[in-house]
Amino acid sequence: MPIKLAELPNGVALTQVTTDGKEKSNIYCELPYCSADSRVFVYEQKNPDTAPNTTEYVACEFGTWQTQVIGRGLGGPGMTHKGVFFYRRVVPNKCQELVRVDLGTGHQRVICEFPEALQPRGLGTLSPDERYYAYGVTISYHPKMFGIELVDLKKGTREIVNTDPDICNPHTQFEPTEGKQIMVQHNRGCEFKPDGTRVKLVGDEGATEYLVDIPGGEVTRLQVGPPHTPGITGHEAWIAGANEILLSVRAVDEYAPEKGNLVKVSAREPAERIGTPGYRFNHVGTSPCGRYFFCDDWQGASKLVVGHIQTGKTAVVCEAHTSMGTPQNTHAHPYLSPDLKWLVFNSDRSGCPQIHVASVPVDLTARLN
Repeated sequence: MPIKLAELPNGVALTQVTTDGKEKSNIYCELPYCSADSRVFVYEQKNPDTAPNTTEYVACEFGTWQTQVIGRGLGGPGMTHKGVFFYRRVVPNKCQELVRVDLGTGHQRVICEFPEALQPRGLGTLSPDERYYAYGVTISYHPKMFGIELVDLKKGTREIVNTDPDICNPHTQFEPTEGKQIMVQHNRGCEFKPDGTRVKLVGDEGATEYLVDIPGGEVTRLQVGPPHTPGITGHEAWIAGANEILLSVRAVDEYAPEKGNLVKVSAREPAERIGTPGYRFNHVGTSPCGRYFFCDDWQGASKLVVGHIQTGKTAVVCEAHTSMGTPQNTHAHPYLSPDLKWLVFNSDRSGCPQIHVASVPVDLTARLN
């Protein structure tokens, strides 16, 4: 049963939405896991009794906190800015299915079938016109080589459109407006043993980003990460309608917390800092309207911050009080609903990771303009 935790001086009301013992996560935060009308959001929970599809996806209605399990799958789901949720599930002894869920209507349908043994690297991404689905794959550990596989959902074809020895954690994201490029995280210097055991996630070269044209596969390098900036943290999101990417870099030197470590970068320009002094941002997300960002401060009680991308103004919504441990659900991963009225985040302040929501007063975001 939901627990109302506090009314804060800034007008924010905090609610712990979940209370049971199932392992939970609000899913990764780069964009809202919400219906386009901001009526519901989706979180995931583990349920070993539903093997092989042990990740349950739960739709929760803002305000009433009524819930409904809308699917069971393999983990690593995704969203589009239009409120389309998608996930993979196993049909035993047959295949994997890619399932599309319209969070506004609840309608579901299977849009693609894959080999049952498919094991993508990281999260998959769906183009805004829903023609293409892309994800990372392992080609070989000895020699080390990874790839980006592209599925044409119209033609029913699959092909590897990009390869590189250092995209072990590609974090693929389609540009959400026109969908002509995919952002790929480039973990330069990663190391693996021949059996696939990871030795190092990123080397001294530092992580960066590049873009892959779809469907042609042409690569565009971005001026972020050494030698242009410190290495990226691995948390990034497209800014809708701008052909720019918002990301956090390591908070050192010219990007130390007192100066700010949030930057935006595009194919045409060097990285530009967004005016956010005082914070050590880690996880980064952006609103579908392309105006706002949401981040967690990787210091102290983990302040959850909303900001305006164009003005650089920020406001603290609340503190997550997460332990910031190794499990991802001990990281806040905050995101704003599309109507900017709710902030969803993880917190293990109770001793167990649970889903939390903060109501966001209209005047809090209005002051950022």
